[in-house]
Amino acid sequence: MRLKISLSKEPKHQELVSCVGWTTAEELYSCSDDHQIVKWNLLTSETSLIVKLPDDIYPIDLHWFPKSLGIKKQTQAESFVLTSSDGKFHLISKLGRVEKSVEAHCGAVLAGRWNYEGTALVTVGEDGQVKIWSKTGMLRSTLAQQGTPVYSVAWGPDSEKVLYTAGKQLIIKPLQPNAKVLQWKAHDGIILKVDWNSVNDLILSAGEDCKYKVWDSYGRVLYGSQPHEHPITSVAWAPDGELFAVGSFHTLRLCDKTGWSYALEKPNTGSIFNIAWSIDGTQIAGACGNGHVVFAHVVEQRWEWKNFQVTLTKRRTMQVRNVLNDAVDLLEFRDRVIKASLNHAHLVVSTSLQCYVFSTKNWNTPLIFDLKEGTVSLILQAERHFLLVDGGGIYLHSYEGRFISSPKFPGMRTDILNAQTVSLSNDTIAIKDKADEKIIFLFEASTGKPLGDGKLLSHKNEISEIALDQKGLTNDRKIAFIDKNRDLYITSVKRFGKEEQIIKLGTMVHTLAWCDTCNILCGIQDTRFTVWYYPNTIYVDRDILPKTLYERDASEYSKNPHIVSFVGNQVTIRRADGSLVHISISPYPAILHEYVSSSKWEEAVRLCRFVKEQSMWACLAAMAVANRDMVTAEIAYAAVGEIDKVRYINAIKDLPSRESKMAHILMFSGNIQEAETVLLQAGLVYQAIQININLYNWERALELAVKYKTHVDTVLAYRQKFLDTFGKQETNKRYLQYAEGLQIDWEKIKAKIEMEITKERDRSSSGQSSKSVGLKH
Repeated sequence: MRLKISLSKEPKHQELVSCVGWTTAEELYSCSDDHQIVKWNLLTSETSLIVKLPDDIYPIDLHWFPKSLGIKKQTQAESFVLTSSDGKFHLISKLGRVEKSVEAHCGAVLAGRWNYEGTALVTVGEDGQVKIWSKTGMLRSTLAQQGTPVYSVAWGPDSEKVLYTAGKQLIIKPLQPNAKVLQWKAHDGIILKVDWNSVNDLILSAGEDCKYKVWDSYGRVLYGSQPHEHPITSVAWAPDGELFAVGSFHTLRLCDKTGWSYALEKPNTGSIFNIAWSIDGTQIAGACGNGHVVFAHVVEQRWEWKNFQVTLTKRRTMQVRNVLNDAVDLLEFRDRVIKASLNHAHLVVSTSLQCYVFSTKNWNTPLIFDLKEGTVSLILQAERHFLLVDGGGIYLHSYEGRFISSPKFPGMRTDILNAQTVSLSNDTIAIKDKADEKIIFLFEASTGKPLGDGKLLSHKNEISEIALDQKGLTNDRKIAFIDKNRDLYITSVKRFGKEEQIIKLGTMVHTLAWCDTCNILCGIQDTRFTVWYYPNTIYVDRDILPKTLYERDASEYSKNPHIVSFVGNQVTIRRADGSLVHISISPYPAILHEYVSSSKWEEAVRLCRFVKEQSMWACLAAMAVANRDMVTAEIAYAAVGEIDKVRYINAIKDLPSRESKMAHILMFSGNIQEAETVLLQAGLVYQAIQININLYNWERALELAVKYKTHVDTVLAYRQKFLDTFGKQETNKRYLQYAEGLQIDWEKIKAKIEMEITKERDRSSSGQSSKSVGLKH
């Protein structure tokens, strides 16, 4: 990826340009110390003077009123705030009329920023004050007062906090009174510029120490640059939070959100005092010290999938290379390319007006449909369909271009969704809530309606990243997520009535990805790269989960690596310095998944015998138990040396009825409640009581015996035997109550038990056995 710079031959301003701001993707306003506000039209390459300000007004900062979300083609923002050296800020219309001038600070007003909703304005000045104003310019509050000038300010993603500079310090102050203020030393020189992105929640800072830094919202440094030759005078996030730009003297740099550089350009600009990204995130404008406005397009973006590599060579041209035969195709578009995604044998490209869908089998005839709104901020692909996110909503389309659904939820803000907070599979859409970060919304892909009975997925901590598995049946769909403590959890997506378990899979996990061809999960866990060959093991037999993992040292990937993709058995990881590392994992677990999904158990056993790896046998054991194939399970458990489980499986085989077998398989997986339900529904009350006795679950055993008026003496006898073994006296009031005046006769109890077993065997042999309800056989 690089920047394509364009600079006019002669500067359009006589003095330094202090600030720039985009109205649409093709129109820009610039303000200069020559008191002029100039409008630039990029389509016609024309400039026009909007207004000449009075000679005592030197503009310093400009910010357009935010666009109303969800209105077609971003209704042009009609006004902007201009801060100036005379201590005022001015609300100016698009036509250049000064609607209002407000005395704001003693000395220059150094920065002004609207919040995301456009309901409030924050200004900072040389007098060290931070003030909040209404959108009409009425003072609401003075948020802070300090002795040093405040050079830059930014709103937090939820418009509830303000970040501002104080010399070498950065300060985050919430709007609520008495809320905790976060302050930290960020640079060795005065901080000149800050920016806070609403999508990734990361902070940029730049200072006179000639460095730029990336921080998280807790003030922890994620990246610190090497010192440049000159102070860094401007930084700005791209709207989607994937890139940022850095400006200095004769320097413009394009960086990834993790800090490393894609490109460094040296245009003849003087210092770049202000950088603004266009609404669609494809181009940058810079306010230059020599009177120029520099424009830069982001080109040479790359997308890769299997043997295809797609490169954006020009604004409207893509090159497709097939590395197997070196065939090259050129794709031409009518409008500028804004976003693209290459996955699942399809390339999806959005321009400012249309969406193009190419199949990797045929690059000549794309499917084209019009977009409701021009600025698509995210494209996600699954095997059967893809998702587009723009300022107006979330739209699911098939690869044939058919509109499928558009999920909605209360307080939906599509401008802050990214690949970490939205996930798509063939049947499910998952979206992390921004208002309450502990909640995940789940939708049916086909209808866009909430999944199941509409229950939300709620976690005890804030969630940072979510991912749906891609294969298998809808009823088995799982979602994995990482929370703020860096713990990895997995849970079922289908949530009918009963509270689904959210189970921890790992700790210190920084990044994760599901394989696109089978349900294998990989992640980077502290300094280890870990692959969960069969994450479902956690539901079946968590004891053997460690045996189903593949681990290798990941310290070579340096700090904060990120998993880019997991296609087939290839995992692509981006290191902190921006380089890509490709890891191949064993192809055999994927083949095993395929055999099991087709119920080819003999082939699965043969494969494990051929590979001779413990992780394969352990996966097969868990898969067999999950699919109730106890013959295969016995072979697999024997192969991993789990002799106690082999014995238990043998004991299950000897049980007289199908319900008893089913219940004991459920118990094997730890589903005691379900096992009991199966037995009670089949009328096997004694067997339900017995499993509670075997588990020393005495309260429940007695409760069932009393409720069904049977085997109360059996429960009391086993309880007494248990107490005698440990030389203890009965203290439980309920047991004392029922034991009063009761003589335990073991001969009689044994006869009753024998009778129950005979009765069960007779029922089973005569085929009268009632089917257990709601369970997978």
